[in-house]
Amino acid sequence: MEHRIDPAARCAVIGHGSWATAIAGLLAAGEERVGWYVRNPEVLETLLREGRNPRYLSDVEFDRTRIAPSGDLDAVIRDADIVILATPSAYLKEFLAPLTVPLADKFVVSAIKGIVPGEYQTVAEYVRDRYGLSFGQIGLFSGPSHAEEVSRGKLSYLTVVCTDPDNARVIGEKFSAGNIRLSYSSDIYGIEYAAILKNIYALAVGLAVGLGYGDNFLAVLIANAAGEMTRFLEESYPSERNTQVSAYLGDLLVTCYSTYSRNRRLGLLIGHGCTVKSALNEMTMVAEGYFAAECIRHINLRHRIEMPIAEMVYRVLYEGASARREMQQLTTKLI
Repeated sequence: MEHRIDPAARCAVIGHGSWATAIAGLLAAGEERVGWYVRNPEVLETLLREGRNPRYLSDVEFDRTRIAPSGDLDAVIRDADIVILATPSAYLKEFLAPLTVPLADKFVVSAIKGIVPGEYQTVAEYVRDRYGLSFGQIGLFSGPSHAEEVSRGKLSYLTVVCTDPDNARVIGEKFSAGNIRLSYSSDIYGIEYAAILKNIYALAVGLAVGLGYGDNFLAVLIANAAGEMTRFLEESYPSERNTQVSAYLGDLLVTCYSTYSRNRRLGLLIGHGCTVKSALNEMTMVAEGYFAAECIRHINLRHRIEMPIAEMVYRVLYEGASARREMQQLTTKLI
């Protein structure tokens, strides 16, 4: 059954990182009051006292009359109709662990571009199975969207994904700030997996840059990554989808090329000679591609789709393979 969202639905954000902060800012621009579950005491105190997040996007100032930060997850969920998940996927289970109130009457939107470690599921799949929701109650907020640019009013094109187009448009209205251009889709599977895969491919690009490969090769690598992503989606879940549009290809490109990309940065550190462990320790934010590489490989064991780039990243991250040797071998498989 479809879950119909009332246009007056109240929103809440779960998470206190850069993307959660940017999303709260978008919502606060148009909504009278936005619930916000903040697990970190320092961030919560500063938001309540000063209207800013001291750790992420600290230059963004909120109208404190429009946000309702709280460390009580049950209270935030209870008061909301639309729950927007914006934590790193690796910490999703921890963030939701205190929850005792049901989600059965809520609409859950995932703004997370990662896979749930240990579960081998996307966030939408995990929420559906863990909390007994239907896909008619679950949506996505995706596309090329570095939080740093969204929060500073840079023009951004984002996609709202729901099985019901009416629900997608109601959610879209919540995010219709002046710098946001919206499109809509019903391809929950394709767009969620595309957002997961692009992190792996950005990591591969970072490896290549760190190893000294030039722009000519990067163009070939990313073109092949786009083909690999499309092949995975079509062979694992055939659908009428256009993977050349921004929610698929655009998100891949920005994550591979942008200096804001934490996945590219992780690959860059390893390419420069850091061990995987030391590179992870160097990161100040979660690189979703690290967890995605292992999970996608596990999922692909049943599909057996040819994915040489994703396989290369997995071997470097989890099997201790030489990044230089693996990249050299990969160059013989690209076209």
